[in-house]
Amino acid sequence: MTTAYDFTAQTLDGQPKPLADYRGRALLIVNVASKCGFTPQYTGLEALQRKYAGRGFEVLGFPCNQFGAQEPGDAGEIASFCALTYGVSFPMFAKIEVNGDKAYPLYTFLKQEKPGLLGTEAIKWNFTKFLVGKDGQVAGRYAPTVKPEALEADIEKLLAG
Repeated sequence: MTTAYDFTAQTLDGQPKPLADYRGRALLIVNVASKCGFTPQYTGLEALQRKYAGRGFEVLGFPCNQFGAQEPGDAGEIASFCALTYGVSFPMFAKIEVNGDKAYPLYTFLKQEKPGLLGTEAIKWNFTKFLVGKDGQVAGRYAPTVKPEALEADIEKLLAG
C-alpha cells in the first residue's frame, strides 16, 4: 500500500528529501503561495509547527504558481519571503504543480486518497491542506478557506492515536 512516506521531494535549496525521513510523524502538507489572499495563513501554519513539532508533527510547504501566478518567485525569493515575513521554520520544498499532466506525484497520491467535494480530485486554490497520519495515510483534506488553527482538534486526534 502506498503512503505519503513513499515519495521524495526536492527541497527549496534543490536537495532530494525522502518523505520517509518523516516516517512516524503526522504531516500537514500544504500548497502555498507568497502573493495569495490566503498567504497570511503562514502565521497559523508556523504556529501549528511550533506547537506540535515536539509531539511528532511537521508542516510541509509546497510552493505552487498554478493559481493566478501567485508564487512567481524563484527558490531564493520564496525562502527569503517565508523567513523574513512569517518566520517560517517548517520545511519548504521546490515549486511544484498540483494539477494537470505535470502534477507532482505526491499530490496525485494525496488527491486520489482524499478527493474534494463531490469526488473531484483537482486542487481548487493555494493553501489546500492535507493531513497525513503517522502511518502515512491521508487522514483529511481541507479547503483553502479553512484556517490552520481550525485543524488543531484533528491534529490532536492523530497525535493521540
